[in-house]
Amino acid sequence: MCLTVRSNMTEFWKEHSKDATVEEMMLDTRAKELTQQELPEILSMLPCLAGFRMLELGAGIGRYTSHLLTKASHVTAVDFMESFVERNRQNNGHHSNVSFIQADVTKLEIPLNSIDFIFSNWLLMYLSDEELKSFMKKMMGWLRPGGFLFFRESCNHRSGDSKRDFNPTCYRTEAEYSHIVLSLQVEEPEGGQMFGFDIVLKKKVQAYVEMKNNANQTCWLLEMAPRSSSTKSGFSTFQQFLDNQQYTNRGILRYEKIFGAGYVSTGGPSTTKEFVDRLNLKPGQKVLDVGCGIGGGDFYMAKTFGVAVLGLDLSENMVDIAMERAIAEKLPSVQFEVADATRRSFPEGSFDVVYSRDTILHIEDKLALFKRFHSWLKPGGKLLISDYCSGEKPWTPTFEVYVQQRGYVLYTSAQYGTFLQEAGFSNVQAEDRTAQFIQVIKTELQRAELNKEEFIQEFSEEDYFAIVNGWRDKLKRSNSGDQRWGLFYATRD
Repeated sequence: MCLTVRSNMTEFWKEHSKDATVEEMMLDTRAKELTQQELPEILSMLPCLAGFRMLELGAGIGRYTSHLLTKASHVTAVDFMESFVERNRQNNGHHSNVSFIQADVTKLEIPLNSIDFIFSNWLLMYLSDEELKSFMKKMMGWLRPGGFLFFRESCNHRSGDSKRDFNPTCYRTEAEYSHIVLSLQVEEPEGGQMFGFDIVLKKKVQAYVEMKNNANQTCWLLEMAPRSSSTKSGFSTFQQFLDNQQYTNRGILRYEKIFGAGYVSTGGPSTTKEFVDRLNLKPGQKVLDVGCGIGGGDFYMAKTFGVAVLGLDLSENMVDIAMERAIAEKLPSVQFEVADATRRSFPEGSFDVVYSRDTILHIEDKLALFKRFHSWLKPGGKLLISDYCSGEKPWTPTFEVYVQQRGYVLYTSAQYGTFLQEAGFSNVQAEDRTAQFIQVIKTELQRAELNKEEFIQEFSEEDYFAIVNGWRDKLKRSNSGDQRWGLFYATRD
């Protein structure tokens, strides 16, 4: 099987590497135009590379090599085709911090734990499923703990317009790639600690969406992270827990039925309008929405105020729904990515507003996250957060169990405000909005009861009572004083 795959790939690339041009390498007649748009976009997804030892796989003629070696301490550029390697050497060989290897990556040997960052562009789709799993494990061995893997692939179908007499490329779905990378684990040679990949971000290449109406170019940035023996509910990562337990597709759509079309946060469109109005948004401003859900608030901000919004969510299921709707809405000013806000990096002063609704309850180190928010905001930028909070301890045993089951990390609204001040924010306003929360829950319960038959028809009686009983439990927890709801506003000087 693998021999056949390798020989087919060799023949394919012999046919498409004769002149070593960018059009050949990208298999697209618009390669130069696409490069101008996509190259800065993809580089912007990478963290700071200063001091990194990089391995660039599928380096081709050096489209990215020339940029990576200005940022990293050393780049080893690898490609399958000799003509591509030679062109890369001609273009970039004068730099002292680059070396070139012509190799089939499935046979490549790299010392263990010797690489900080692996960058791969359109490579994995030229491996069989068996080769891909084996190669992913090899890359995990090459990376140091805490190292990164970035890869970009054509998913679902071909993207380039070049004529091909035969095409052995394997166009996997995004879900297939995510499943493979998140399911693998390796044991670190020293100490026996298990490591696996966590998703830092997964994002569509917007250049292809805008220029070719193609949402099938997808990038992943992964980090080598330790795996605990006590994983949450049997899942390797928190992201898998969310997508398989709390935010399944069915679960998301059930929530939306209660909160309102486009929303999975308290109060849906009504609280969104109230809170967003407080930001005094202006056309052209940039908003970061952390925990964007299925994007209702982002579409509202973009349509109403003419702002550009980047929505982040750790749930792939949420982002998949949001992306589908963004494409249907034809709103290029709204983008989404699967991302871990505690690991994602943006340049200082990237946004005018950081906005987050009922999300940070999942995050343990809130102070560290708020410091990140502070750095991402421009001077004068605004922060607005609503979140689940708690009353003073001791909590009732029932509430303790609920918080533990959900994996929430809750503080009082006053403690929350203190974290924001410690992170460097000014004009911090920490408001306990529990009374509003209770009223919203009652309204949503009334709506659910009025639409009971429609809800059951669309989902099931079991789904209906799961939601209604969940909302009644929220009321009990809030009325007892254990569960609180906070609204937080602050600015960066």
